[in-house]
Amino acid sequence: MQLPVRPVLPGFHPDPSVCRVGDVYYLANSSFEYAPGVPIHRSTDLRTWEHLGHALDRPSQLPLAGVSASGGILAPTLRHHDGRFWMISTLLVGEPRMFLVTAEDAAGPWSDPVWIPDALGIDPDLAWDDDGACLLTWTRFGEGIVQAVLDPRTGALLTERRRLWQGTGGKFPEGPHLYRVGALWYLLIAEGGTERGHAVTIARGPSPSGPFEACPGNPILTARGSDAPVQSTGHADLVRRPDGTWAMVYLGVRPRGSSPEWHVLGRETFACEVRWSEGWPGTAAPIQPDAAPAFTEHLTEAGEPLPPSWVAPGAFPADVLKATDQGLRLTATAGPAFVGRRQEHLHLRARATVVTDGRAGGPGGAGGLELRIDARHAVRVEVADGRVRAVARIGAAHAVLGEAAATGAATGGTTLELRVVPHSAATPFGTDLGPDEVVAGLHGADGFRELGRIDGRYLSTEVAAGMTGRTVGLTCSEGEVLFRSFTYGGADDPEALDGR
Repeated sequence: MQLPVRPVLPGFHPDPSVCRVGDVYYLANSSFEYAPGVPIHRSTDLRTWEHLGHALDRPSQLPLAGVSASGGILAPTLRHHDGRFWMISTLLVGEPRMFLVTAEDAAGPWSDPVWIPDALGIDPDLAWDDDGACLLTWTRFGEGIVQAVLDPRTGALLTERRRLWQGTGGKFPEGPHLYRVGALWYLLIAEGGTERGHAVTIARGPSPSGPFEACPGNPILTARGSDAPVQSTGHADLVRRPDGTWAMVYLGVRPRGSSPEWHVLGRETFACEVRWSEGWPGTAAPIQPDAAPAFTEHLTEAGEPLPPSWVAPGAFPADVLKATDQGLRLTATAGPAFVGRRQEHLHLRARATVVTDGRAGGPGGAGGLELRIDARHAVRVEVADGRVRAVARIGAAHAVLGEAAATGAATGGTTLELRVVPHSAATPFGTDLGPDEVVAGLHGADGFRELGRIDGRYLSTEVAAGMTGRTVGLTCSEGEVLFRSFTYGGADDPEALDGR
């Protein structure tokens, strides 16, 4: 098949799971260490999606104390059964723990978790057999794909686990989803690892416990070994349309730069048509939105609440950020605080006006803008003690990219800016060509002043490792700071951002 170029959900929306209720589709994604957790989207065409909220929107559902980068919430499955939505996932804080939440409306409220203590592993799936038994299918390390009957009210396993399938030989058979189609049961999994060898394979059998035979055309989806612009495709979920046709959602990445290439937005959600032949599904034409114009999100100084898409690592945004009539007040409590949004475009300009000297009624502090893939791989431009500094963190190495005197103190704050721009390297096959460049600076009487820039590969998954993508937003490294405004402008075409 021809892989799509544009995701249906761009930027750090991995491990998609989809279900349909009537004419409406609902989608859930992994959120890892960020809260609120498990974003829920809705669509009527599988191409364009509306963000409804999160399945895990309060601390009683999502205990993140001690969570590490790329820990937290892994690989949800979203289903609708018996008039309710069901979301099952794994919380990785120390040891992985599976849990289940339900709701009558996908927009919430969602229940507190039912924990499943005896199912050790990741990537749980829910299905119901002809007798109404709830089937829990998951990935158990060292055993492949396993299954047991679950009591969804208590989280108890009602049967011993049984092995179902280990895939076709690729590493890490994971992400199972079980479907009844006609008289047969189909088991869809991912294997090959979630990197460039990622693939989707499928097997079928006469019952939900098998025995399962592999599709002779496996893998039914992969980009490995190809020059497709979307790579690492896998971790898929099937959905049947009201007219009886089928579609698939799956994750993929958009790597750029010289070999080995780097991806920076994380794993995104893509979609395609599915055609059946001789009792097996196969991928067909891509499903993708039209090319989007430049996008702008603006938070004003009126004290309005954050958009629901904003998240924080290891905490809920409300734990560290307060909306006031002067702006957004961010406080560093147990350590540096960060609240932001996903980078959803290949190129961006983020701008914020920050007050750090205590004139807004706070104790004063240090803070500004940050673009990060995690706390150890980030570029920050911040105001402290009357100076603006641009700092890059690459693991244990910290580098000051540039600094200058703060401006605008007499007019309500210093305006900072971070840009993600095309790489300026002139050698397309050289080792100096990364995926993009990150530029940090400030605004003064003469306009934008660049303080420094860094190759974007250092804020990529290939360098930082892990399962997430870039986020950009507000940071406070010490004390308390006030943000008068924030603007995010993004586009996949960098020329669309000219003049913004």
